[in-house]
Amino acid sequence: MKLIPTILCGGAGSRLWPVSRELHPKPFIRLGDGQSLLQKAFLRGAVLPDTVEVMTVTNRELFFKTEDEFREVNRSGVATSYILEPFGRNTAPAIAAACLQVAGNHGEDAILLVLAADHLIADQPAFAQAVAQAVTLAIGGKIVTFGIHPEAPETGYGYIEADGTQVVRFVEKPSLDKAQAYVESGRFLWNSGMFCFSAATMLRELEKHSPKVLSATKACLDVARSVQAKGFFQVELGANEFAGVPDISIDYAVLEKTDAAAVVSCSIGWSDIGSWDALGKLTAPDSQGNRVEGEALLYDVQNCFIQGGDRIVGAVGIDNLIVVDTPDALLIADRSRAQDVKHIYAELKARGHEAYKYHRTVYRPWGTFTLLEEGARFKIKRIEVKPGASLSLQLHHHRSEHWIVVSGMARVVNGEHEMFVSTNESTYIPAGHKHRLENPGVLDLVMIEVQSGEYLGEDDIVRFEDIYGRC
Repeated sequence: MKLIPTILCGGAGSRLWPVSRELHPKPFIRLGDGQSLLQKAFLRGAVLPDTVEVMTVTNRELFFKTEDEFREVNRSGVATSYILEPFGRNTAPAIAAACLQVAGNHGEDAILLVLAADHLIADQPAFAQAVAQAVTLAIGGKIVTFGIHPEAPETGYGYIEADGTQVVRFVEKPSLDKAQAYVESGRFLWNSGMFCFSAATMLRELEKHSPKVLSATKACLDVARSVQAKGFFQVELGANEFAGVPDISIDYAVLEKTDAAAVVSCSIGWSDIGSWDALGKLTAPDSQGNRVEGEALLYDVQNCFIQGGDRIVGAVGIDNLIVVDTPDALLIADRSRAQDVKHIYAELKARGHEAYKYHRTVYRPWGTFTLLEEGARFKIKRIEVKPGASLSLQLHHHRSEHWIVVSGMARVVNGEHEMFVSTNESTYIPAGHKHRLENPGVLDLVMIEVQSGEYLGEDDIVRFEDIYGRC
């Protein structure tokens, strides 16, 4: 039996702004132990018996960042594969694509274990036991969901009414009164959003209940670009074809219609970390009920969650607040209104403000750049390029650039000239000159870039050659 843990890595994590952004969503948030939620999801599946490969379905823009995250923790060398979407299309197309890919590579009897990239599971042995039970049901032709024993009448989760392993019905997020009744009845479980099934079973049920999802997804895969190497597979779906795939969740597309649904009830220390209040509870409180990450000075403060960054946070005479400080944004919210942070994110997006999309440090396939300072006609960045990596051959019409190497060595194309620039050396790129930056060494290249000109927007760029595709 082959088991393929399949991680769905999407969504904006808008309720965890300002740490979560569109291009740095919730799965990439690091917890106190230094690991991200995404890395924990990878390890959760990679260590299970019979795992032959970990598959991830994610946005194309997040691929290199995801690959870096896995490389940090994949010490056992588990094979990885990726399905890259041009934009989000909900869970049914993602699961359909995963099933088609797994069926083609491993056979229709292979078992998929669908995991969310941004959940936390504290009890790995209990999780492994629940997976073993789910795999047995999946081999028998069931589509298995994992139901969590409810700890409280939570209104933010969907529920499953269960009779043993039989699903009686799925219930949408309830009112508080209904949630209380569900918990007291003992028949209801939280719907975790994790699933287990064979590729054959899910493909059969998709064909039966949502044939348009299956046919449209298959059409995408038929013309998708793919790359394969030892222990690695990647398929990139085209935007034009993917736009024709129905936007629907697997719950609506299959689970609420099928008679093959089953449930494994479990207590595994599960949380979807859906708000700052939930994330804050991972930090132990002090004697006043405050949970603090980073450096903070508190006077007459109770029941607050405070996450600092590079600066000291001072707080006086406050109660029951969330304070999250990042280099370019500060969040202050009442803890009882933690779910409403998403409205700040939505307003930033509606205004086209970069703070919904980027942090000051932006990740690229070749490395990172960090905005240090900007003003009228100038912008200063710290640029870090991975060993062997290269930026695109490009030019800017409206700005010139000064590059100062802080550490490492740069190979620079500047107009018709190619040169090496060492530590403590610099070069000047006039506006209109074709140029490229490359790290030919084995250590990271770190440099300071000073831009000057009448327009400094990121869209003032003409690319001629780019090995990564518009990066």
